[in-house]
Amino acid sequence: MADIRAIIWIDHKEARIFHVQPDTVGSTVLAPQHHFHRHPKGQGEPKEHPQDALHFFQEVARELSGVDAVLIVGPSSAKLEFFKYLSQHQHLLAEKVVGVETADHPTDGDIIKRAKAYFAATDAA
Repeated sequence: MADIRAIIWIDHKEARIFHVQPDTVGSTVLAPQHHFHRHPKGQGEPKEHPQDALHFFQEVARELSGVDAVLIVGPSSAKLEFFKYLSQHQHLLAEKVVGVETADHPTDGDIIKRAKAYFAATDAA
């Protein structure tokens, strides 16, 4: 049976997950703010609640359950924060992370091409 592989593009506003197989690609898009709408009480108070990121990362990790390998990419610190979350709270999934790379704002097609090239290169090694 072939490994189940995924690539996730993540920033603080959304996560785009692609399950990549040689002949098929499935995708999921998650946005953390779709559950929360906060109104700051004072100037300089954050709109996000500290638990928002935790809940978002939990939801993303749930979507990655069952994968054998995952490549994490993104433009900002969110990719590293997500990997840190996995290392601290989802040890089994953290062990399946094969790479964490910077990727600005690629199209879905670019993300899929990157995943296929990355996994083909690791298969050849």
